[in-house]
Amino acid sequence: MFVTAQQLEQQMPDASRLLSDEPEMESSLHYMQLFLLVTCLEWLWRERNDLFIGANLTIYFSPQQLRNRDFRGSDFFLVKDTEKRPRNSWVVWEEDGRYPDLIIELLSESTAHVDRNLKKNLYQNRFRTPEYFWFSPENLEFVGFELVGNEYQEIVPNSRGWRWSQVLGLYLGVEAGKLRYFTSEGDLVPTPEEAARVAQQAAIEQEQRATEAQQRATDAELLLEQERMRLRKAQCPEGRSQLLAQQLRSLAIDL
Repeated sequence: MFVTAQQLEQQMPDASRLLSDEPEMESSLHYMQLFLLVTCLEWLWRERNDLFIGANLTIYFSPQQLRNRDFRGSDFFLVKDTEKRPRNSWVVWEEDGRYPDLIIELLSESTAHVDRNLKKNLYQNRFRTPEYFWFSPENLEFVGFELVGNEYQEIVPNSRGWRWSQVLGLYLGVEAGKLRYFTSEGDLVPTPEEAARVAQQAAIEQEQRATEAQQRATDAELLLEQERMRLRKAQCPEGRSQLLAQQLRSLAIDL
């Protein structure tokens, strides 16, 4: 039976009733990794209001999916050029048909096979997501793909093992056992706490430099005053005699 677009839209549930239906994360390693991915990017782009970052949220994309309860959430995903507001889930038909621009899955023993195969195919063929990465917080396996034509091709890592994300305009790479963001210049994108520590240290160093500069200025003023006193003493007769005596003594001539 032919179904019109209007009839299809009527079959779609109200997005406000579609809550995320994702399982809990596998371990504290996964929680910490997801926290890093979210907070670092939110800090870096804190002035922007044109994106949505999803963390362990279900992505609803079709009535058939709902009927089959075939929910496919991503551990981390980014949608650009959209309204920055809280959402219970990502509902494609309520978001102008928009799918994520970038997805990161955190591998675990129970999800690795699905992430490497079924989800990779879904993101490639249905979502058409431009970039897909996966990372294992346990064994540090890290791979990234970009959509070229109709298929994902692996993003070649640089000499540090980092992979460039055109969507983010950043590198993704493993640092101290965690997947982190790096700028094109190679600088680590910090968490808010790391940024605060750096700012605090910079303030301390600036204060130290100011103190040292003030001490140098004080020392210079003291030397200048000593020189003024010497010149004043040299200008009086008694002072000239004393100065001459000092000069002669320096020449080993005893008066």
